[in-house]
Amino acid sequence: MLQNYSYNGNNLYFCLLNTQNKQRMQQARSSFFSGIPTVCKNILIINLIVWLGQMVLMQKGIDLSDYLGLYYFESSNFRIYQLVTYMFLHDPHSFGHVFFNMFAVFMFGRLLEQIWGPKRFLTYYFITGIGAALIQMLVVGIRMYSVKSGLSSDAIYDVYEQGRQLLEQNMNYTDAAKGTLNLLMNTGTIGASGAVFGILLAFGMLFPNIPLFIIPFPFPIKAKWLVILYGLSELFFGLAYLPGDNVAHFAHLGGMFFGIFVILYWKKKDKKNVRNF
Repeated sequence: MLQNYSYNGNNLYFCLLNTQNKQRMQQARSSFFSGIPTVCKNILIINLIVWLGQMVLMQKGIDLSDYLGLYYFESSNFRIYQLVTYMFLHDPHSFGHVFFNMFAVFMFGRLLEQIWGPKRFLTYYFITGIGAALIQMLVVGIRMYSVKSGLSSDAIYDVYEQGRQLLEQNMNYTDAAKGTLNLLMNTGTIGASGAVFGILLAFGMLFPNIPLFIIPFPFPIKAKWLVILYGLSELFFGLAYLPGDNVAHFAHLGGMFFGIFVILYWKKKDKKNVRNF
């Protein structure tokens, strides 16, 4: 459908300006996304879309974390695919959770993908993310074993049979040990932090002396020291196991742990290939 417009000089001027601005915005948007490698770009997009989906579904009474979050393997909620899917979920009540994880992927992952290539970077991302999940389950299992030592077999059976239903009703056992066991087994883990800490470790190993400015410090910190600082802080808080701390600190360390072995293996393999060549 065609419409007639009468322009005076000013209208035509502003119309041209508006067209130029749109073109500049499109070019800026295009150059921004073109500067992000393929895998990093898709990780950012998928995580943001899933996070928005979590918010929408949460309003309808559906919590994706119940299905795609990572649960301990003895929980009735556990599914094997959760070793992967948990990495793409974040707290739907906190923009900061998804933002800071994806900001780290954007800041550090881009350079790693450019150096390694998309296939190796994607492999590294999943290995460190799944590795973080395995370490998290190992730590949960150790903590559960410690709690079980102070409970009778009947109490343990009761938690295994009824614990999940209590939590679904926002309730828990009044007995502290049974309540702790129930939370350990039937509380899910979500977030890309395990893979993100793997990325941070890789950046520190490949570019140890690059200075980084970290808020609120007014001075630069070399990447290698930042990685060490993060690792030690995660170890401290993980061992402290403070009440109310719902951060999976050992999952973060797990991402770093698996990242070290992957990088050392690739380094050895690449040297061997160079010698053979």
